[in-house]
Amino acid sequence: MIRLTDVVKHLLIINVLMAIVTWWLFPDWNNKLALYYPQSAHFHPMQVVTHFFMHGGYMHLFFNMYALAMFGPPIEALYRPKRFLFYYLFCALGAAGLHTLYNWYTFSHLQEAMAAFQASPSYDSFWAFFDQVRLKQLTSKAQSVVEAASAALVEGQTHVAEPVVKLMQQIVTEKMDIPAVGASGAIYGLLLAFGMQFPNAELMLIFLPIPIKAKYFIPLLMAAEFYFGIQNLAWDPVAHFAHLGGALSGLILILYWRKSGQRLY
Repeated sequence: MIRLTDVVKHLLIINVLMAIVTWWLFPDWNNKLALYYPQSAHFHPMQVVTHFFMHGGYMHLFFNMYALAMFGPPIEALYRPKRFLFYYLFCALGAAGLHTLYNWYTFSHLQEAMAAFQASPSYDSFWAFFDQVRLKQLTSKAQSVVEAASAALVEGQTHVAEPVVKLMQQIVTEKMDIPAVGASGAIYGLLLAFGMQFPNAELMLIFLPIPIKAKYFIPLLMAAEFYFGIQNLAWDPVAHFAHLGGALSGLILILYWRKSGQRLY
């Protein structure tokens, strides 16, 4: 039987209410409250906070709230409500920060490659851009442009540069317009805290029905997040660096508290 603590209970209520509001009552609010890249036309500063109370679907909401209900109460009981809430929000903001930083790294490389192709169209500069793009996720029309342009550039035909640059600009803009939602960054911060505070606690997970100690599971989970984050697989839409940002923020904050001599409970 899960015994919910006060802050965890209120966080659960807020997340569920946000789901009701953005899914059923005011679905147009999704584009206003989700987190967009700062250069996107859809970006608003308030999204830095509102996005981590939103979710992309029933399963997304269920697993995050399940993890919050499982791992939140023991951490809140240990840290006390105010410190726990600060920790949760700090991890959520840290997740948004690392996610945005990773996007900046990705977009800056795409924009550099686009500028290099525009300055000197060639087969190599063409693929310097498109090697960074998930081609399978492009529309059939865009894929046709890529195939035709690649074949033309092999033969030194640079007249295709103009439509290719337009396609590159479209791809960068569309990537900047992909929103991020969810409390997962804060949840990963809680997982990190749980692993550090209760390393020998045995976890029985839904997808892994065998007991495994937190001190083994949490590092494996973080390693998996990093692996899938750098792989950038076409079938994987998860913001892995947001998860890692939440965990990293939690680690930094806990280490700071310990170094400064502050009691964690």
